[in-house]
Parts: sequence; structure tokens; C-alpha cells
Amino acid sequence: MADKLIIFDTTLRDGEQSPGASMTRDEKLRIARQLERLKVDVIEAGFAASSNGDFECVQAIARAIKDSTVCSLARTNDRDIARAAEALKDAARARIHTFIATSPLHMEKKLRMSPDEVLEQARLAVRFARNQLDDVEFSAEDGYRSEMDFLARICEVAINEGATTINIPDTVGYAIPELYGHFLKTLREKVPNSDKAVWSVHCHNDLGMAVANSLAGVKIGGARQIECTINGLGERAGNCSLEEVVMAVKTRRDFFGLDVGIDATQIVPASKMVSHTTGFVVQPNKAVVGANAFAHASGIHQDGVLKARDTYEIMRAEDVGWSTNKIVLGKLSGRSAFKQRLQELGVMPDSESEVLAAFAKFKELADRKSDIFDEDILALVNDESVTAEKEQYGFVSLTQHSETGERPYAEVVFTIDEKEFKGVSDGNGPVDASLKAIESHVKSGAELLLYSVNAITSGSTESQGEVTVRLQNAGRVVNGVGADPDIVVASAKAYLSALNKLHSKAERVAAQG
Repeated sequence: MADKLIIFDTTLRDGEQSPGASMTRDEKLRIARQLERLKVDVIEAGFAASSNGDFECVQAIARAIKDSTVCSLARTNDRDIARAAEALKDAARARIHTFIATSPLHMEKKLRMSPDEVLEQARLAVRFARNQLDDVEFSAEDGYRSEMDFLARICEVAINEGATTINIPDTVGYAIPELYGHFLKTLREKVPNSDKAVWSVHCHNDLGMAVANSLAGVKIGGARQIECTINGLGERAGNCSLEEVVMAVKTRRDFFGLDVGIDATQIVPASKMVSHTTGFVVQPNKAVVGANAFAHASGIHQDGVLKARDTYEIMRAEDVGWSTNKIVLGKLSGRSAFKQRLQELGVMPDSESEVLAAFAKFKELADRKSDIFDEDILALVNDESVTAEKEQYGFVSLTQHSETGERPYAEVVFTIDEKEFKGVSDGNGPVDASLKAIESHVKSGAELLLYSVNAITSGSTESQGEVTVRLQNAGRVVNGVGADPDIVVASAKAYLSALNKLHSKAERVAAQG
């Protein structure tokens, strides 16, 4: 175990706490399957006790995933832990992850408990969790701002009660790499039974150092588990990025001397799936998964790369799942070729009906767009209208008119509970008119927080546009995503997608580990 670094992915739990990033059960299940293809060691599927919806998500993922450990978060109380154990009972491998705050600030202001009370609650919770499952993780929330002696006591107690993993989070992103690494090293030296557990790091990115802190926790502090998310997704400034820590350890194995079991070729597909599902666009200069991560604009760089790739490239683009925008299918392609390409891309839907629905969308797109790229196919498979069982709102058609000097107007035909309605409105532009046309009939009262457009493929004006719309209503924040070669149509689809999520009243109870 000393030479293996465990990758614990919390995209579906901590990552989902980003405002607007909450996911449906089917979306979570799809991402969990991609994480399994990525060969993530542990998938934190959710917080089973927070709502019936989250319980069902954890349960569904536990039943579907065979190669990764499935984990549920739980506070240090019997109800949460029992609920987590129930959701995980059908998992091939399961873990309960229980946590309590240990910093003086959190204990006094949030928990309103004394250190001795916190210690005893942690003791009883880990004992109860270990009676449910053999694999138990204990997290000391806000651990980095905790007093060293108290933190050492509570970690020792947790290990004595059967915790197999001890996690020391930098919950608020306050740490500095060298200090955090030595903090963890000192802590492990103070805990007499530290060798009986795997030590874990969970760092937030408030100062932009989550990856650096995590790697310092491994190299200096002796941690052998990193908790991270795809694209660094997470509340506030996000979490430690899975793709960055994995490729850092793989690329600099000479320094870290550790193995990771991740299939790096699945990193980019996972990044694109999470980005599409949540509506959080990956910035072009993002390490490893950004569109420009392997682009060379400088003439000197281009010349060097053409002569020898390793002059400026420390990784190969194809090693992390990038491929050229090659044309793979056209309007004459049949269903068998389409299914084969889905399998090659690692995104085969669960049911034949979903394959047929995606194929129908593909044929429709091929009639309007001559060149179909891998990115177009991924967008089709991720399209909620393909995978959703039944939505309240659905797009039918759009007509809009705009010309210089005249106020644009739009007519949008859409369904509400499978009945067609038409909305008409003018606006400051065709997109504004289209969204107002929908709202003129729906009257949701939602506030538009974000509107963004991203090209699914590059290098052509024929590219599909992917639009993200973020709405807020009564304190609920949701994202809707729509894709179409026509940006105005994509905008209407995205708005209706967001309305569907607003209509779904699934609860979300935030928890911080």
C-alpha cells in the first residue's frame, strides 16, 4: 500500500455543492459509470441521509458500480450512519465516511460543543459505523485549523474504534503547501496508532493551492489518499482537481515514487461529461483538460514540437483522452456504426431505447450539419431529452426574426406535460426574445443568473453551440444546458432544461467534509 496512491473522487458529493451543479439521479449514475471507467478507487456517491433523492442516488450507484468502492457521507450520528449503510448494502465494495468539525472555531460557533463532547461523539459514531461496514473513513472537518494535540487525540480514538482511513481536510482553503505537509507529518507522528490507517487529504482551492497542498500532504505528510473532483468542481473556488493530481503523480513518478490505478485516457471524456452535465464550462487554459492545454501558438514552440514533441510537451494529449476532431460518422451512417462509436467513446447508454433516442437525434443533426465529430456525439448522449424519462417542458420549434434597425421577435412552440403551447415576444436580440417568449406563457418568475455559449467543436462556423442557462427561484439555483447548430435554438433548449430542473423539487442538504 505504501507505493499506491488512492484516488477518492467526490464530484458527486462535494462537487455537486457548487451553486447550480445539483444533478439528477440519472446524471449521477452516468457520471459514476464514467468514474468507474476512469478506474477511480473510491466514488463518494452522495450524502444518503440528506434527502430521499440523495439516498436513491447512492443506492442506485451502489448497485451499478462493481469495480470501485462506493462511499456515502454521514454526520457523526446513528441516523445518518444507518441511512448510509442501508443505501450501500448492495454495493460490491462500500465505505461509510463520517465527519465532525474539530477546529475551535467550528466547535464553538457551529456545533456549540466542547472538545470532550466532540471526541465522544466521534468515538461512538466510528464504533457504530464499523459495526455496519469494515471500511470506515473519519474526517476531522476544518482539520487544518484544529489544535494539534486535540486533533491527535480524536484521530487516535477514531483509529482505535475501527476507522481505516483518516482524512484531514483543509476545508476553507487556508493552507500553504509546505506548512500543510509538515502539519500532517507532525500529526501522524503524534498519533501512536497512525500506522493502522490510511491518511487522506481533502483540500479546497480558495487560494488556488488545492492541488499543491494535496501533493505536499502526500510527499511530506505521508498521505496515501487524495480526495478530489473532476475539473476541480466544488463550492466557492472548488476542490483539488483529479486530472491535475493524477497527471502530476504519473508525470513525475521520479519524484513521488507512487503508482495510481487511473486510466488516464478516460480523463478528458470524464471532464467533458461533468462539464456538460453541470453547465460549468472548463476554461481553455485549464491544465490537462482545457481546450488549449496542448495547443502551441508561439512560432518557437510550434517549431520545437514539430521537431521533437518533448521539447515543449511533458504529456501526450492522447494519453489523457484528447483526440483530433476527426469526422467519424455522416448522414448515411447506420445504427450499428453509431453504436460502435458510442462504445469506442465509452458512453454507451444503459438501454436500447436510449440508444435509439440518441441515434434519432444524430440523424436529425446529420441532416443539418455535414460533419459530425466525437464532441457532437458526446453532446447527443448527454442530452437530457434523450435520457430523461419524462420532463414537464419540451422544445418543439422556434421562429425568430431580426434585422438592423428593427426590434427582434420570436415565436417558440414547446410542450408542457406533452401539450403544445406557443409563446410570442420581442426582445433586445433573438435570444432575449426567445427566452421571453417561453417565459410569457410559463411565468416562472425565475431570475437569470448566467447565460454562456461554448462551441462544442472548433474550427468551423458549422459547429454546434452549447448554451448554459442558470436560473434562480425561491433560493433554488439550477443549470440548464442545450446544444444545437443554431445558437438561438440551443438557448431555448437550455432555458427549458433549466425550467425542468426548477420544477423538480428534489431536496439538497449541503454537507462539508
